[in-house]
Amino acid sequence: MRIGTNSCMRADALLIPFDWEAAPAGVRVAVTQRRGGVSLGPHAALNLGDHVGDDPLAVTRNRALLMETLGLKQVPQWLRQVHGTGVVDARADGVVREGDAAWTDRPGLACAVLTADCLPVVLAAADGREVAVAHCGWRGLASGVLQASVARFSMPPGSLRAWLGPAIGPAAFEVGEDVRRAFLDAGADGVRPAVEAAFVPVPAAPGKFRADLYALARTCLSALGVDEVDGGGRCTFAENDLFFSYRRDGVTGRMATLAWIDPAQRNPQPT
Repeated sequence: MRIGTNSCMRADALLIPFDWEAAPAGVRVAVTQRRGGVSLGPHAALNLGDHVGDDPLAVTRNRALLMETLGLKQVPQWLRQVHGTGVVDARADGVVREGDAAWTDRPGLACAVLTADCLPVVLAAADGREVAVAHCGWRGLASGVLQASVARFSMPPGSLRAWLGPAIGPAAFEVGEDVRRAFLDAGADGVRPAVEAAFVPVPAAPGKFRADLYALARTCLSALGVDEVDGGGRCTFAENDLFFSYRRDGVTGRMATLAWIDPAQRNPQPT
């Protein structure tokens, strides 16, 4: 597991444990849980979203606490996410930029996305010199946010590695024919069987399907040539004690998935 070290709080008080054995040397990843912060009410406790009705001072404190815990010296690139395909070049100036993915090749600068059911996808070059994080709700995933993120790398897709963070699982993600059709229309003929398999009809609800975001992301990445994909399998809806879930709770907070290049290893070598 590759995460930052803390200076004021144990990392496991804020982060979920996970393993990404294929993470390139020098790449760090962290995924927050809902516990460990200062927010109250439906946003309790480690809400990192500044757009969900929480006390702005609490969000500011939660973000500062996260930076301290991870030992980050530069402000992460936070995004104003719009369920689109925009990829932002991360900067450490504190400006919140509109987009649904962030990319960097600058050591110590974390890319971050916020989720509460949508799928966060971390991408990293095998040599550890570039990282990105994408926010993959179904709209962005169907529209091409992963394609845009992969295209931002200087390395070919076959040299990238991916990790899928916590998202709503297929047992809880019921969608309509419009969502299924959006993916079928967007995909090439060769991936159609895999896309169809990711939508399981709900017997008691004609026209409704259980959608598997993890399978859809893997299908997309494979079609792009990114074959080394890890993670997946967590369900934000089901794991109430660990994760915020918009579909479950409506008014709720947001987790963050962050990825950065360790500044202590400024010249990562190929692995």
